[in-house]
Amino acid sequence: MKKSLSGYLGAMAAGAALLTATACGGNATATPAAETSTITVEHAQGSTANVPVNPEKVFTFDLGVLDTMDALGVEPAGVPEAAYPDALKKYSDAKYAKIGSLKEPDFEAVSAGDPDLIIISGRTAGAYEELSKIAPTIDLSIDAAKPMDSFKEQAGKLGTIFNKSAEVEEKLAAVDTTVAGTKAKAATAGKGLIVLTSGGEVTAYGAGSRFGIIHDVLGVPTAADVKSEGSHGEAISFEYIKQANPDLLYVINRDTAIGTEGSANAILDNELVQSTNAAKNGKIINLDPAGWYIVGYGLNNVKAMVDAVAGSVA
Repeated sequence: MKKSLSGYLGAMAAGAALLTATACGGNATATPAAETSTITVEHAQGSTANVPVNPEKVFTFDLGVLDTMDALGVEPAGVPEAAYPDALKKYSDAKYAKIGSLKEPDFEAVSAGDPDLIIISGRTAGAYEELSKIAPTIDLSIDAAKPMDSFKEQAGKLGTIFNKSAEVEEKLAAVDTTVAGTKAKAATAGKGLIVLTSGGEVTAYGAGSRFGIIHDVLGVPTAADVKSEGSHGEAISFEYIKQANPDLLYVINRDTAIGTEGSANAILDNELVQSTNAAKNGKIINLDPAGWYIVGYGLNNVKAMVDAVAGSVA
């Protein structure tokens, strides 16, 4: 079993003062690199972990985290088997150890890889205890109830771990600028409905859901009171869409996201959906399936998500 790196360095000159630096979100602290090799990180499992600064071998099961690492120029050593979107396609290469799927870690592969740090999120949260026995493990799940704040905290922690805090702050500032502009336009752009298509079925997502950033952060008014919570949406009919009559219909095609057949446009090409304001005004917006369903909250991908909504309300 791999031993966890422990605490702050103790062999310091008598009387020398320790300086601390706090990451965005205020949940990670570190002493200067010359004086320490670890930081303490609070994470979604309700506990803390001692994490090495600038770890050499990082395994991540979360593609949002991978997207942030990619944006910061940090190379992972291990990634899951997945249908990678074009922006992350290079990680399907064999040079990156495959450590299981997005939901199921391959514990033998992880252990054999001897990582310095393992990063998980909601899909693999249940494996936390077992993975923690192998190496320092942190759960950087996004809280759907406060997605943008949670994402910023996550990015801040990664910035501290990899000594990239300045880069993180710069990229978050750019996102904030676009969010502010989008929110101002969204208020008068009409009401929106978010749907996910999968295997011929349609599910709606509302405020507070996994795709709730459209309503909660970007300010698109809701066209219906969708009964969705967290990662789960509400199964709906085409009559539901007609009755909601959205001005903006945001569509995520799960079939494409996971690499199976299925066209969202074909599913929604019926008289009921075509009678809505969104269809009549050319406002059925096909969101990037992999970006929204698979990747989610990463520094590059969140910018792309916000830009997509910004374009729909322009």
